[in-house]
Amino acid sequence: MTHPVAIKIDPETRERIKRLAAARDRTPHWIMREAISQYVEREEKREALRQDGIMAWNAYHANGLHATADEADAWLAELEAGRDVEPPECHG
Repeated sequence: MTHPVAIKIDPETRERIKRLAAARDRTPHWIMREAISQYVEREEKREALRQDGIMAWNAYHANGLHATADEADAWLAELEAGRDVEPPECHG
């Protein structure tokens, strides 16, 4: 079920949305819903990545385990070359 929500946008943005909607053979409503949906999805992924980084940082502080930049670079080079290799082992 959907619920209507009102947003205030400036006249220039409203006209831009109307022009884009016409060019895409969509309604301005569809364009705005799609924009909001894509924004929320992107920001949820960004927040998940940020939370993963915080957890990794906290784990590093708790146990000191890490991989060096050289180890990570070598692993990434292997992946880039198309080889499916395990990540480097963490050490203290």
